Amino acid sequence: MNVFQDIENYNANTKCVLTIGTFDGIHIGHQKIIESLVSLAKKQKIQSTILTFFPHPRIVLQQESDIKLIDTLEEKKNELEKLGVDNLIIHPFSKSFSRLTAVEFCRDILSNKIQINTLFIGYDHRFGRNREATAEDLVAMGKTYNFGVHIIPAQDISSITVSSTKVRKAIAVGDFNLVHEFLGRHYELSGTVIKGEGLGRTIDFPTANIEVDESYKLIPPIGVYLVSIENENKMYHGMMNIGTRPTLNGKNQTLEVHLFDFNEDLYKKKLKILFYKKIREEQKFESLDALKKQLEKDKEISKRSLIKKGLH
Repeated sequence: MNVFQDIENYNANTKCVLTIGTFDGIHIGHQKIIESLVSLAKKQKIQSTILTFFPHPRIVLQQESDIKLIDTLEEKKNELEKLGVDNLIIHPFSKSFSRLTAVEFCRDILSNKIQINTLFIGYDHRFGRNREATAEDLVAMGKTYNFGVHIIPAQDISSITVSSTKVRKAIAVGDFNLVHEFLGRHYELSGTVIKGEGLGRTIDFPTANIEVDESYKLIPPIGVYLVSIENENKMYHGMMNIGTRPTLNGKNQTLEVHLFDFNEDLYKKKLKILFYKKIREEQKFESLDALKKQLEKDKEISKRSLIKKGLH
Protein backbone atom coordinates (compact mmCIF):
# COMPACT_ATOMS: atom_id res chain seq x y z
CA MET A 1 0.00 0.00 0.00
CA ASN A 2 1.25 3.47 -0.90
CA VAL A 3 0.92 6.07 1.88
CA PHE A 4 0.82 9.81 1.10
CA GLN A 5 1.13 12.34 3.93
CA ASP A 6 -1.15 14.89 2.28
CA ILE A 7 -3.18 15.43 -0.89
CA GLU A 8 -0.40 17.55 -2.45
CA ASN A 9 1.98 14.58 -2.30
CA TYR A 10 -0.45 12.23 -4.04
CA ASN A 11 0.84 11.12 -7.44
CA ALA A 12 -2.10 10.31 -9.69
CA ASN A 13 -0.40 7.89 -12.09
CA THR A 14 -3.71 6.10 -12.57
CA LYS A 15 -7.41 6.76 -12.01
CA CYS A 16 -8.88 5.44 -8.75
CA VAL A 17 -12.01 4.66 -6.81
CA LEU A 18 -11.95 6.87 -3.71
CA THR A 19 -13.76 6.86 -0.39
CA ILE A 20 -13.42 9.45 2.37
CA GLY A 21 -13.64 9.13 6.14
CA THR A 22 -11.86 9.07 9.49
CA PHE A 23 -12.36 5.26 9.76
CA ASP A 24 -11.34 5.20 13.43
CA GLY A 25 -10.97 1.58 14.55
CA ILE A 26 -11.53 0.03 11.09
CA HIS A 27 -14.45 -1.85 12.71
CA ILE A 28 -16.50 -4.52 10.90
CA GLY A 29 -18.75 -1.85 9.36
CA HIS A 30 -15.75 -0.02 7.93
CA GLN A 31 -14.33 -3.34 6.73
CA LYS A 32 -17.51 -4.07 4.77
CA ILE A 33 -17.34 -0.66 3.04
CA ILE A 34 -13.61 -0.96 2.30
CA GLU A 35 -13.96 -4.50 0.92
CA SER A 36 -16.67 -3.19 -1.45
CA LEU A 37 -14.38 -0.29 -2.47
CA VAL A 38 -11.47 -2.67 -3.21
CA SER A 39 -13.79 -5.01 -5.13
CA LEU A 40 -15.19 -2.16 -7.27
CA ALA A 41 -11.67 -0.89 -8.03
CA LYS A 42 -10.58 -4.39 -9.15
CA LYS A 43 -13.68 -4.69 -11.32
CA GLN A 44 -12.83 -1.35 -12.97
CA LYS A 45 -9.13 -2.39 -13.17
CA ILE A 46 -8.02 0.76 -11.36
CA GLN A 47 -6.69 1.52 -7.86
CA SER A 48 -8.55 1.78 -4.55
CA THR A 49 -7.76 4.92 -2.55
CA ILE A 50 -8.81 6.12 0.89
CA LEU A 51 -8.66 9.76 1.92
CA THR A 52 -8.54 10.14 5.70
CA PHE A 53 -7.62 12.99 8.03
CA PHE A 54 -5.28 13.62 10.94
CA PRO A 55 -5.83 15.11 13.47
CA HIS A 56 -9.40 13.84 13.83
CA PRO A 57 -11.76 16.63 12.57
CA ARG A 58 -13.53 16.78 15.96
CA ILE A 59 -10.23 17.68 17.67
CA VAL A 60 -9.77 20.62 15.27
CA LEU A 61 -13.36 21.86 14.99
CA GLN A 62 -14.47 21.28 18.60
CA GLN A 63 -11.50 22.57 20.56
CA GLU A 64 -12.95 21.33 23.85
CA SER A 65 -13.18 17.81 22.40
CA ASP A 66 -10.92 15.38 24.26
CA ILE A 67 -11.78 12.47 21.96
CA LYS A 68 -9.34 9.56 22.18
CA LEU A 69 -8.87 7.35 19.14
CA ILE A 70 -9.20 3.59 18.80
CA ASP A 71 -6.32 3.38 16.32
CA THR A 72 -2.99 5.11 16.04
CA LEU A 73 -2.02 6.07 12.49
CA GLU A 74 0.33 3.08 12.36
CA GLU A 75 -2.43 0.67 13.43
CA LYS A 76 -4.80 2.19 10.87
CA LYS A 77 -2.24 1.76 8.09
CA ASN A 78 -1.70 -1.90 9.03
CA GLU A 79 -5.43 -2.72 9.00
CA LEU A 80 -6.06 -0.95 5.68
CA GLU A 81 -3.13 -2.75 4.09
CA LYS A 82 -4.57 -6.10 5.21
CA LEU A 83 -7.84 -5.16 3.48
CA GLY A 84 -6.03 -4.70 0.16
CA VAL A 85 -6.25 -0.90 -0.21
CA ASP A 86 -3.82 0.42 -2.85
CA ASN A 87 -3.38 4.03 -1.68
CA LEU A 88 -3.90 5.84 1.61
CA ILE A 89 -3.85 9.65 1.74
CA ILE A 90 -3.54 11.06 5.27
CA HIS A 91 -4.39 14.74 4.90
CA PRO A 92 -3.65 17.20 7.75
CA PHE A 93 -7.08 18.43 8.83
CA SER A 94 -7.33 22.16 9.50
CA LYS A 95 -9.99 24.82 9.87
CA SER A 96 -9.09 26.27 6.45
CA PHE A 97 -9.52 22.83 4.84
CA SER A 98 -12.93 22.49 6.53
CA ARG A 99 -14.02 25.75 4.87
CA LEU A 100 -13.64 24.43 1.31
CA THR A 101 -16.99 24.49 -0.45
CA ALA A 102 -18.31 21.28 -1.97
CA VAL A 103 -17.61 22.68 -5.46
CA GLU A 104 -14.00 23.56 -4.54
CA PHE A 105 -13.51 20.13 -3.01
CA CYS A 106 -14.93 18.28 -6.03
CA ARG A 107 -13.20 20.43 -8.65
CA ASP A 108 -9.81 21.14 -7.06
CA ILE A 109 -9.24 18.06 -4.90
CA LEU A 110 -11.21 15.13 -6.33
CA SER A 111 -11.06 15.99 -10.03
CA ASN A 112 -7.89 18.04 -10.58
CA LYS A 113 -5.57 16.71 -7.89
CA ILE A 114 -6.58 13.11 -7.11
CA GLN A 115 -8.16 12.59 -10.55
CA ILE A 116 -10.71 10.08 -9.33
CA ASN A 117 -12.74 7.84 -11.59
CA THR A 118 -15.41 7.05 -8.99
CA LEU A 119 -16.35 8.43 -5.57
CA PHE A 120 -17.62 5.72 -3.21
CA ILE A 121 -19.94 7.13 -0.49
CA GLY A 122 -22.85 6.25 1.79
CA TYR A 123 -26.35 7.46 0.89
CA ASP A 124 -26.30 9.88 3.87
CA HIS A 125 -22.80 11.27 3.26
CA ARG A 126 -22.46 15.07 3.37
CA PHE A 127 -19.41 17.24 2.93
CA GLY A 128 -18.09 20.63 1.97
CA ARG A 129 -18.31 23.73 4.16
CA ASN A 130 -21.07 23.28 6.77
CA ARG A 131 -21.75 19.82 5.29
CA GLU A 132 -23.60 21.56 2.47
CA ALA A 133 -23.48 18.84 -0.24
CA THR A 134 -25.71 15.76 -0.23
CA ALA A 135 -25.06 12.50 -2.11
CA GLU A 136 -27.42 13.76 -4.86
CA ASP A 137 -25.42 17.02 -5.16
CA LEU A 138 -22.26 14.96 -5.57
CA VAL A 139 -23.81 12.96 -8.42
CA ALA A 140 -24.53 16.24 -10.23
CA MET A 141 -21.01 17.58 -9.52
CA GLY A 142 -19.54 14.29 -10.74
CA LYS A 143 -21.18 14.89 -14.13
CA THR A 144 -19.68 18.39 -14.24
CA TYR A 145 -16.19 17.33 -13.14
CA ASN A 146 -16.06 13.97 -14.89
CA PHE A 147 -16.25 11.34 -12.15
CA GLY A 148 -18.85 8.75 -11.24
CA VAL A 149 -20.48 8.41 -7.81
CA HIS A 150 -21.19 4.98 -6.30
CA ILE A 151 -23.72 5.36 -3.48
CA ILE A 152 -23.89 2.65 -0.79
CA PRO A 153 -27.65 2.04 -0.34
CA ALA A 154 -29.52 2.85 2.89
CA GLN A 155 -30.21 -0.82 3.65
CA ASP A 156 -26.48 -1.64 3.51
CA ILE A 157 -25.65 1.23 5.89
CA SER A 158 -28.50 0.40 8.29
CA SER A 159 -27.42 -3.26 8.45
CA ILE A 160 -24.14 -2.09 10.04
CA THR A 161 -24.92 -2.01 13.76
CA VAL A 162 -21.47 -0.91 14.90
CA SER A 163 -19.89 2.54 15.04
CA SER A 164 -16.60 3.98 16.32
CA THR A 165 -18.55 5.54 19.21
CA LYS A 166 -19.94 2.13 20.22
CA VAL A 167 -16.41 0.65 20.11
CA ARG A 168 -15.07 3.47 22.33
CA LYS A 169 -17.91 2.91 24.84
CA ALA A 170 -17.18 -0.84 24.98
CA ILE A 171 -13.48 -0.14 25.64
CA ALA A 172 -14.43 2.44 28.29
CA VAL A 173 -16.29 -0.23 30.30
CA GLY A 174 -13.64 -2.91 29.69
CA ASP A 175 -15.96 -5.20 27.66
CA PHE A 176 -13.32 -6.74 25.41
CA ASN A 177 -15.55 -9.56 24.16
CA LEU A 178 -17.82 -6.90 22.66
CA VAL A 179 -14.82 -4.93 21.37
CA HIS A 180 -13.58 -8.09 19.62
CA GLU A 181 -17.04 -8.58 18.10
CA PHE A 182 -17.08 -4.98 16.82
CA LEU A 183 -13.51 -4.93 15.48
CA GLY A 184 -13.16 -8.53 14.32
CA ARG A 185 -9.84 -8.57 16.22
CA HIS A 186 -8.49 -7.92 19.71
CA TYR A 187 -8.01 -4.37 20.90
CA GLU A 188 -4.35 -3.43 20.86
CA LEU A 189 -2.00 -0.76 22.07
CA SER A 190 1.73 -0.38 21.61
CA GLY A 191 4.30 1.18 23.85
CA THR A 192 7.93 1.25 24.88
CA VAL A 193 9.20 -0.46 28.06
CA ILE A 194 10.60 2.14 30.45
CA LYS A 195 12.36 1.92 33.82
CA GLY A 196 10.05 1.21 36.77
CA GLU A 197 10.72 1.04 40.49
CA GLY A 198 11.32 -2.73 40.43
CA LEU A 199 8.89 -3.38 43.31
CA GLY A 200 7.08 -6.16 41.44
CA ARG A 201 10.25 -8.24 41.43
CA THR A 202 10.38 -8.16 45.25
CA ILE A 203 7.05 -10.06 45.42
CA ASP A 204 7.91 -12.41 42.50
CA PHE A 205 5.68 -10.51 40.07
CA PRO A 206 8.17 -8.57 37.91
CA THR A 207 6.49 -6.11 35.56
CA ALA A 208 7.40 -4.17 32.42
CA ASN A 209 6.29 -0.54 32.61
CA ILE A 210 4.79 0.61 29.33
CA GLU A 211 4.84 4.14 27.97
CA VAL A 212 2.37 4.77 25.12
CA ASP A 213 3.85 7.28 22.67
CA GLU A 214 0.62 8.63 21.17
CA SER A 215 -1.27 10.91 23.57
CA TYR A 216 -4.46 10.53 21.51
CA LYS A 217 -4.60 6.72 21.87
CA LEU A 218 -7.58 5.42 23.89
CA ILE A 219 -6.28 3.63 27.02
CA PRO A 220 -8.63 1.11 28.68
CA PRO A 221 -9.99 2.14 32.10
CA ILE A 222 -8.26 1.44 35.40
CA GLY A 223 -8.23 -2.27 36.21
CA VAL A 224 -6.42 -5.60 35.84
CA TYR A 225 -6.55 -7.29 32.42
CA LEU A 226 -5.69 -10.58 30.76
CA VAL A 227 -3.40 -9.69 27.84
CA SER A 228 -0.87 -11.02 25.38
CA ILE A 229 2.18 -9.17 24.21
CA GLU A 230 3.98 -9.48 20.93
CA ASN A 231 7.75 -9.20 21.18
CA GLU A 232 9.97 -9.91 18.17
CA ASN A 233 7.15 -11.84 16.44
CA LYS A 234 6.55 -14.10 19.46
CA MET A 235 3.43 -14.02 21.65
CA TYR A 236 3.50 -14.20 25.46
CA HIS A 237 0.53 -14.18 27.85
CA GLY A 238 0.24 -12.15 31.02
CA MET A 239 -1.68 -9.65 33.14
CA MET A 240 -1.70 -5.89 32.83
CA ASN A 241 -2.49 -3.40 35.58
CA ILE A 242 -3.67 0.03 34.51
CA GLY A 243 -3.93 2.37 37.47
CA THR A 244 -2.22 4.35 40.18
CA ARG A 245 -0.96 1.43 42.34
CA PRO A 246 -2.89 2.52 45.48
CA THR A 247 -1.23 -0.14 47.69
CA LEU A 248 2.04 1.73 47.08
CA ASN A 249 0.35 5.16 47.45
CA GLY A 250 0.96 5.90 43.78
CA LYS A 251 -0.37 9.13 42.27
CA ASN A 252 0.24 8.84 38.52
CA GLN A 253 -1.40 6.33 36.20
CA THR A 254 0.93 3.55 35.05
CA LEU A 255 0.61 0.62 32.66
CA GLU A 256 2.44 -2.46 33.94
CA VAL A 257 2.44 -5.92 32.41
CA HIS A 258 3.51 -9.15 34.15
CA LEU A 259 4.23 -12.03 31.77
CA PHE A 260 3.75 -15.66 32.73
CA ASP A 261 6.79 -17.97 32.49
CA PHE A 262 8.99 -15.22 31.06
CA ASN A 263 12.32 -13.93 32.33
CA GLU A 264 13.89 -11.78 29.61
CA ASP A 265 14.89 -8.12 29.77
CA LEU A 266 12.37 -6.01 27.83
CA TYR A 267 13.81 -2.58 28.69
CA LYS A 268 13.48 -0.15 25.74
CA LYS A 269 11.65 -2.76 23.63
CA LYS A 270 8.52 -1.70 21.71
CA LEU A 271 5.69 -4.10 22.57
CA LYS A 272 2.24 -4.67 21.12
CA ILE A 273 -0.37 -5.57 23.78
CA LEU A 274 -3.63 -7.37 22.96
CA PHE A 275 -6.53 -7.17 25.44
CA TYR A 276 -8.68 -10.28 26.10
CA LYS A 277 -10.73 -9.52 29.23
CA LYS A 278 -10.96 -7.42 32.36
CA ILE A 279 -10.19 -9.54 35.43
CA ARG A 280 -11.08 -7.06 38.19
CA GLU A 281 -10.96 -3.46 39.34
CA GLU A 282 -7.75 -2.07 40.84
CA GLN A 283 -7.80 -2.34 44.65
CA LYS A 284 -5.82 -1.02 47.59
CA PHE A 285 -4.41 -3.81 49.78
CA GLU A 286 -3.27 -3.50 53.39
CA SER A 287 0.18 -4.92 52.61
CA LEU A 288 2.44 -6.13 49.80
CA ASP A 289 1.82 -9.68 51.03
CA ALA A 290 -1.96 -9.23 50.57
CA LEU A 291 -1.31 -7.81 47.09
CA LYS A 292 0.87 -10.80 46.23
CA LYS A 293 -1.88 -13.25 47.31
CA GLN A 294 -4.41 -11.44 45.09
CA LEU A 295 -2.00 -11.44 42.14
CA GLU A 296 -1.58 -15.21 42.53
CA LYS A 297 -5.40 -15.56 42.35
CA ASP A 298 -5.49 -13.26 39.31
CA LYS A 299 -2.85 -15.40 37.65
CA GLU A 300 -4.90 -18.58 38.23
CA ILE A 301 -8.05 -16.90 36.83
CA SER A 302 -6.04 -15.67 33.83
CA LYS A 303 -4.54 -19.08 33.07
CA ARG A 304 -7.99 -20.70 33.25
CA SER A 305 -9.34 -18.05 30.86
CA LEU A 306 -6.48 -18.71 28.43
CA ILE A 307 -7.35 -22.43 28.40
CA LYS A 308 -11.04 -21.57 27.74
CA LYS A 309 -10.01 -19.29 24.87
CA GLY A 310 -7.72 -22.00 23.45
CA LEU A 311 -4.71 -19.73 23.86
CA HIS A 312 -2.65 -21.71 26.39
